[in-house]
Amino acid sequence: MKLVRDLTPQHMQHEAHFEQLSEADFPRYLRLKLQEEVQEYLTEYSADKLADILEVVYALSELQGIQRDALESLREVKAREEGQFKTRLALTRKEHHHG
Repeated sequence: MKLVRDLTPQHMQHEAHFEQLSEADFPRYLRLKLQEEVQEYLTEYSADKLADILEVVYALSELQGIQRDALESLREVKAREEGQFKTRLALTRKEHHHG
């Protein structure tokens, strides 16, 4: 069983069976869907797959009571405080200081 978008039943050409997930099961299936979509993106690298990932992220944030605009505001704050990925920096090693 896997999570599908709301309009998927309307687009299915062959016979398929669907069931509505319980409130308790829904978060787990959303996390699985996120893993699925990220894996697909890692093989396709398409804007379409990025949009799928965003849709799942928005659904997860809504479950946590976070609206899209609040999530975007948080992203902006983190970008200001921690930066983005524009400079393409990679950590090569981290010194461990004993003290």
